Amino acid sequence: MIFSKQSKIVLASGNPGKIAEIQALLKTHPIVPQSHWQISEAEETGSTFVENAIIKARHAALHCQLPAIADDSGLVVDALEGAPGVISARYAGVGASDEENVLKLLAALQGVPEEQRTARFICVLVFMLHANDPFPIIAQGVWEGKILQQPLGENGFGYDPVFWLEGYGCSSAQLTSEQKNSLSHRGKALQKLTELLPDF
Repeated sequence: MIFSKQSKIVLASGNPGKIAEIQALLKTHPIVPQSHWQISEAEETGSTFVENAIIKARHAALHCQLPAIADDSGLVVDALEGAPGVISARYAGVGASDEENVLKLLAALQGVPEEQRTARFICVLVFMLHANDPFPIIAQGVWEGKILQQPLGENGFGYDPVFWLEGYGCSSAQLTSEQKNSLSHRGKALQKLTELLPDF
């Protein structure tokens, strides 16, 4: 399969926040979310971000017959031994809202002092040329921070309101979209991915 700047890429996500961020960051290719084909989302059965991203990319490429990008990302909290990790989006249960996930996280960290509330967002992006691609391109981004005692800010999604950025004196949810895209784990991973794909 010849891949060029004109090639459409299916984005293996139905998360509106992720779709908006990736479309804003990746402007050189026509990006079409997999929801355009009304296919179901892949079951995330992996135990790591890399495994889940590959599962999702392969699923989208197979059903849409297009090159695919998949993202698997989440929050890793040191005091919780890496939780919520790969289940960040469903930490409070399948179908849980962002608010429910945040409330469960804050409850789990109740009484943990500030210096021990270190955390990081992790993003793994996988590009597959087709469903049987034996050599997927993988890029990772990491964004360091701490977990606040209570939410701050109205922007972003997920755990952004409780993710404190020490060097900026604000939460991720207090950044503009442009600021977040330049700093975030997803922005870093996507920058690395574009560097690995010479035709981008």
